[in-house]
Amino acid sequence: MRTARFTLDPAFTVGTVDPRLFGSFVEHLGRCVYTGVFEPGHPTADADGIRGDVLDLVRELGVTAVRYPGGNFVSGYRWEDSVGPAEERPRRLDLAWRSTETNRFGLSEYISFLRKIGPQAEPMMALNLGTRGVAEALQLQEYANHPGGTALSDLRVQHGDKDPFGIRLWCLGNEMDGPWQTGHKTAAEYGRLAAETARAMRQIDPGVQLVACGSSGRSMPTFAEWEATVLQETYDLVDHISLHAYYEPLDGDVDSFLASAVDMETFIEDVVATCDHVGARLKSRKKINLSFDEWNVWYMSRTQEQVSALDWPEAPRLLEDNYSVMDAVVLGSLLIALLRHADRVTVACLAQLVNVIAPIMTEPGGPAWRQTTFFPFAQASKYGRGQVLDVRVDSPTYDTEKYGEADLLHATAVRGEDGTVTVFAVNRSRTEPLPLDVALNGLGPTSVVEHSVLADADPDARNTLAEPGRVVPHTAEGTTLDGGRLTAVLEPLSWNVIRLA
Repeated sequence: MRTARFTLDPAFTVGTVDPRLFGSFVEHLGRCVYTGVFEPGHPTADADGIRGDVLDLVRELGVTAVRYPGGNFVSGYRWEDSVGPAEERPRRLDLAWRSTETNRFGLSEYISFLRKIGPQAEPMMALNLGTRGVAEALQLQEYANHPGGTALSDLRVQHGDKDPFGIRLWCLGNEMDGPWQTGHKTAAEYGRLAAETARAMRQIDPGVQLVACGSSGRSMPTFAEWEATVLQETYDLVDHISLHAYYEPLDGDVDSFLASAVDMETFIEDVVATCDHVGARLKSRKKINLSFDEWNVWYMSRTQEQVSALDWPEAPRLLEDNYSVMDAVVLGSLLIALLRHADRVTVACLAQLVNVIAPIMTEPGGPAWRQTTFFPFAQASKYGRGQVLDVRVDSPTYDTEKYGEADLLHATAVRGEDGTVTVFAVNRSRTEPLPLDVALNGLGPTSVVEHSVLADADPDARNTLAEPGRVVPHTAEGTTLDGGRLTAVLEPLSWNVIRLA
C-alpha cells in the first residue's frame, strides 16, 4: 500500500473552530425526550425528571449548542402549550411523526436541561414558520428573553422562571423547501416570511443570531435556486443559512457510503458559492455563515414504513438506529469535513442526542450507554478546538459508484491555543492498513501523546443493551514523531485521533 502524506504548517490555516460546531439536536420525536432526556421516576432522575445518567453522558460527549424542539415537529409546534404548570398543558397530535405530544417536557424544562449540562450548552430555538408566523415568533421571543414588566415576560416569571432564558440563536423555521413539511412554502413565500420575521425580531433585539432555512439536502430539485431566492430576501437580516444531510449505505454500496464526506464537502462548498454569489450581486461585504444543523448517519430508508404504521402513540420507539463500527468511521469522516470548513461552518448539530439516530441510548427504567458513534464526536469536541490547519492529502485512492475516485485518507488537523496539534484521520480502506507520513513545518510538538483508534476486526460490531462496552477506542502502537516527521499506520476502516505535544 502506498503511503498517504500531507504537510502541516502554522502559516496555512482554514479558520478558528467555533465551539458551536459541536452542537446537537433534541426533537420531540420518538424517545429522544421522553424516556431519553426526561424520565421522572427513573432511578437516576432528579427532581425535575432529568435523567442523571444521560446528563453525565451528554457532558462527556462535549455537546455545545442544542437545537430544539425540531425538526419537522416544529412546524406544528404551539409554544404556549409547552409553558406553565405541566399538569395543565394540553395534549396535541403531532402530524410530523403521527404521535401524541403530552407537552410534559417544554420550554422551561429544555432551558433547565441545558443549564444542568453546563455553561457550554447554548440554546438554539427553532421557530414555527410552517403553521404560524411573525406574531407568534415575537411572542415567544418576548416570553423567553424579556426581563419583565410586560404581559408575556411577567407570565414567564409567574411560571417560575424569574431569569430570562437568553436565547440568542434562532432558526427561522425548518426544512420549508420539503413537501413533507407542514406548511411547506415556495422559496419566494418562505423568503418573504423569514425576512419579515427577522426584521421584527431585530426590533426587539438587534443582537439576535438568525438562521434561514436552506435546502433540506443537496439532492433537492430546488437546491441552490432555493438558497439564492431566500437570501435575496434575507441577506442583510440573517447570519446563517442551514444545511441538512444524512447518509446510509444504499443497495449495499458500502464503498460510496465510506466516502459520504465527499458529498458533504461538495454540499458545503456549493452553498458557500451560492451565498457569496448573492452577496456579490447585492454588492455586500457581509459573509453568510453556514449552520449544518442536521447531520448524521441515518438509515432513512426504514423510516417511512415505521411512521406510517403509527396510530398516535406517546413517545414510540422510532429511528432507533443501532450503529456499527463502520457507521462510526463514516461519522468521524463527516466531523472531519465540518472541521475542514470551519471558516464558514460555524454551527453544526448532530441529529439527534438521545435514542433517535443518536450517540446515546437508554432503556426506560434501565441504563444508558454509548453507541459507537459517541466516541468520534466526543474526541472531536474535546480535542478539535483551536485553529484548523490546511490539510491537502496525497493519498492512494479507490473507486466509488456515487463519487468516482475518492481518497483512502480523509484527514484534518487542529492546533490548540497551547501549541498542541491533533490529527484526525480516517482510513476508508476496508481491507488494508494505510501508512501515514506527516511533515510538521514550524510547529512545536516533539512527541506523540496518544494515538487512539476506533476499529474492529468485525466492522459490523455494535454496542447494545446486552453488550454496551463491546466497542471502545484502543491505543495504536508504533506511532512516532521524530525530527518534525510523524509516522503511523492507520488500521483498515478506522477513525484515528493522534495527539501531539
